[in-house]
Formats: sequence, structure tokens, C-alpha cells
Amino acid sequence: MPILKIAAFSDGDTGGNPAGVMLTDVLPSDTDMQRSAAEIGFSETAFAAPITTGWRVRYFSPENEVPFCGHATIALGAALTLQHGDGVFALTLNQTSITVEGKRQGGLVSAALQSPPTRSAPAPESLVTAALTLFGYRPEDLDTRLPPALIHAGAEHLLLALNSRAALAAMHYDLAIGRQLMQDNGWVTILLVYAESPQRFHTRNPFASGGVYEDPATGAATAALAGYLRDMAWPHGGVIDVVQGEDMGMRSCLRAEITPEPGSSIRVSGSARVMHAEGSAE
Repeated sequence: MPILKIAAFSDGDTGGNPAGVMLTDVLPSDTDMQRSAAEIGFSETAFAAPITTGWRVRYFSPENEVPFCGHATIALGAALTLQHGDGVFALTLNQTSITVEGKRQGGLVSAALQSPPTRSAPAPESLVTAALTLFGYRPEDLDTRLPPALIHAGAEHLLLALNSRAALAAMHYDLAIGRQLMQDNGWVTILLVYAESPQRFHTRNPFASGGVYEDPATGAATAALAGYLRDMAWPHGGVIDVVQGEDMGMRSCLRAEITPEPGSSIRVSGSARVMHAEGSAE
């Protein structure tokens, strides 16, 4: 079956986070999906097959399966829209059910996912210290308005908010040490955040648990960030815009819409562009 390569949360017709998408009549075996994800080499690949209630979806990084991936869901929404037309598609994941909506707009597809429920909790001091050490940051580099937290919207992340854009740009770490820290604590990623304003954020997202140094756009972590801001009573005004990937040369743009109900789904949206299709007749 052809593998679509789609950049999710693109900045128009540039940037975005590449994801693989495979639409099949029946999902391949775990071994075949893991092998395909490793061969594609993107941070995640979404595999989807039709079921009576919509689509059964699983996500694989080059090294392991992940429970939920935002940018691959946006890429999947774009693929389904290109194949079936504009609409809302019901997705059954390993642990929950969500939807993704797609609409064609010229050469791009706009897509929006509804995340799994969100939750957040203060991060233990020992884990914060370990993460600061990993990145070479000091406690005084943190933004005290947004305390370190464990955040969740379908996958677990550690959030560290930094008090300057320069500190965010200076991010560096050892991949092997980062992988061990994330795997030991069940974190899919660590989300580093700089608040330019109450409604505009810059982020970076190390994904060492999946063997990826950094993701240029992460919808799951953005949804978890939005849920955390709601829990913190941050003055978000119901919507935030996130710029990610700039320091990688892959500028990506994400929007998260935040409803008042604690723990409720976050709508994360952006554009997507088709990069390449392997295995097709074209």
C-alpha cells in the first residue's frame, strides 16, 4: 500500500512536521507497522483501517508504538480528506476515541483534531532537577508563572516553561540520556515552552523516547499545554497560537482552542501539505 508523506501544521506551503500515513483495508501486524515506521524514518507514522464506527488508528515512531500523536493525526485527517472529501472522521485509538476534521483549501488541507481528555499535575522536584540537568538549564531559567508540570492529552509529557526565547533557542541534550529519562518516567516527550504573550507561545519538543532528537510540531503536547493553561487559570482567552520548529528551520504553526470545562478535549488545528507518496503509480 502507498505511504503518504504529509507535513502537518505547516506554515503555508513550507515547514511543518512530516508524518507517514498508511491507509489499508486491514491493519498490518505489529511487526510490519514497526518496521515500516522505522523505514520511513519520520517521528511518527499513522496506520489506519476502516471499521464500522470510522477508522482504527495506531501510531508508531521509529522505535516504539505511541498511544496518541497529534501531528500524525492531522496528517491522517489530510489523507482522509484527499481520499474521501471534506468531513469529520471518527478515529478509534488504543485507549480512547477522537475525531479529526479536514477541509481542502487550494493546494493545502486544513485539519483539526479533538484531543483526548487533558490533565496536569505538579512535577516532582527530583524530576525537574533531572530534566534541568539534562538540558544544562538552571532553576533561574524557568518562568515562575508556569511551574513545571506533568501534562497529558492522550500521552504523558513533562513541561518546563523558560523565561526567555534565548534559553529556548539554546536547547541541547544527550539523546541517550534523554531517552533513558523519558522512558524511566513514561514521558513521550518533554515540552519546553516560552510565553511570548498570554496567547502566543514558542515551543520545542525533544522526543528521545522515540529515538528522535526533536519534533518540529507536536499536536498532542500542544493539547496538553492548553489543558495545563486551563488548569492554571492562565489568561488564554480561549485560544492560543504556538510556533514550533523555528530553531530547526522547519517553522510550524499550531492553534489550540480551549473550552472552560476542566479536563475536556482541546481542538488543535493547522494546515497540512502533501510531500510525497511512495508505492503509488505516480
